[in-house]
Amino acid sequence: MEEDTSQHTPVTHDTESHFSVTENSAHELSHNEDTLGHAENSESTIKRVLSSYEIGQKIRQLRLRKKIALVDLGKHTGLSASMLSQLENGKLVPTLATLARIAMVFDVSLDHFFADRRRRRPFLVVRASERMKFPDRPQAPKPDYFFECLAFSSQEKSLQAYMAEFPKRGSDEVTEHYHDGAEFIHVLEGTLVIHYQNEDHVLGVGDSVYFDSAEPHSYRGSGRTSARALVVTTPPRL
Repeated sequence: MEEDTSQHTPVTHDTESHFSVTENSAHELSHNEDTLGHAENSESTIKRVLSSYEIGQKIRQLRLRKKIALVDLGKHTGLSASMLSQLENGKLVPTLATLARIAMVFDVSLDHFFADRRRRRPFLVVRASERMKFPDRPQAPKPDYFFECLAFSSQEKSLQAYMAEFPKRGSDEVTEHYHDGAEFIHVLEGTLVIHYQNEDHVLGVGDSVYFDSAEPHSYRGSGRTSARALVVTTPPRL
């Protein structure tokens, strides 16, 4: 699934897919907007995303390799030894300006702090309380669906996973779209209708579907309540 910008003509997108929903009511849409605004400003979520890069540890490794004390590094960067210590221990999140100063002292690029030098096998836990909900199109008065990224802070993912909710919609209320790669959907609640190759395919609880997402497609909830599904997308095969 990908976000859509056209009402009648299938559109393609190069960005990641988007998902997650509530029921078809103005009150619930308003509630989702409030939730989105709160989640986007979550300092703890930002810290969690940046912590995966272990920036503080990389600063300490550079400093120890050069045999520079915190006080001396502070003189070079204009930062206090206390602040540098908190950065190294992960208690503070550095701004780009601060990181740029440190990078210049050690003669490394900013990329150094955002690259995984050890190439560890990925293992990432995302707590339910840390996920953020988004509509498929930020300005749409009636989004086709809402989505939550299930592994948003993982780097170099070979797939994208979402928890999606689809409010009840008419066939003329949703927009077709397409994107490279493949898509897998497993319905958890409600009834989901997927329009693919000019045909409606109705999926109930426990049903799954796999398809080439380069073909125009759309989704909509059908029934008394919204449909919920696990959605997995993959990049195109080279």
